[in-house]
Amino acid sequence: MALYPIIMAGGSGTRFWPLSRKNRPKQFLPLTGDKPLLSLTADRVRPLAPPARTLVVCGKVHAPAVRKLLPDLPARNVLIEPVARNTAPAVGLAAAVVAHEDPEGVLVVLPSDQYVRDVVGFRKALSAAARAAEKGELVTIGIKPAHPETGFGFVQQGKVITEGALPVREVRRFVEKPNLETARGYLSSGDYLWNAGIFVFRADRILEEIERHLPETSEPLAAIGRSVGTKGFGRSLARYFPKMPSISLDYGVMEKASRIAVVPADFGWSDVGSFPALPGVRPLDPSGNVVEG
Repeated sequence: MALYPIIMAGGSGTRFWPLSRKNRPKQFLPLTGDKPLLSLTADRVRPLAPPARTLVVCGKVHAPAVRKLLPDLPARNVLIEPVARNTAPAVGLAAAVVAHEDPEGVLVVLPSDQYVRDVVGFRKALSAAARAAEKGELVTIGIKPAHPETGFGFVQQGKVITEGALPVREVRRFVEKPNLETARGYLSSGDYLWNAGIFVFRADRILEEIERHLPETSEPLAAIGRSVGTKGFGRSLARYFPKMPSISLDYGVMEKASRIAVVPADFGWSDVGSFPALPGVRPLDPSGNVVEG
């Protein structure tokens, strides 16, 4: 089984203004330590897959920063979106590129701007998800909630599909960001997990589900896929990618697809969503402040 990390490095960075800018959003900032979040994301998956099998999806304005931070990544592995079209087209593009050479390759889709405290636990969760994905499941990583949270979507877990130290469970449903009372109910029930936006599935399986549920996305993707590995790939990407509607992978595919599973995990995760999140991911001075410099 070959793993292909797909690092999603788009984003506008508005929540960390004035530190972040349109051409330097939070994934390019060292918010949690000495390294930018993108570099830390790549470091976490390096033991699972070499740079030759690691892809980054980003916009044109971010490509130079990606190449500077990840110099060992082959140039062709930086997939540049001609326009922003949300996560379903972005993941579909990466899947089409991987499927050209390895249709059953297992994609590990990762946001580039998250924090993970327990890197070993993180890799164990991905490995458990990858084993299920190899069999055809579309797997998400669910984070065991630490408090009632209204800023995240949730995943309701069902029965165990595969036993183990990190069991794989069926997904009953995905739910949108709740109000505080509902979030408290989710926490007390023990059935709900935070949706971290981390997905693991075979390239052919996600393309199959995109074709089933997002035909307006699938048709341009198929045209792009036919050009992978040819001199016409760039022209095909520029022509067909903008034809795809802007839609998230969660809403467009994962909420509707068959054989959806979740690996419940707890590895010290944070989406580093705003300045108030920094004390949870940075060392504090004696006064309890985050200090830089």
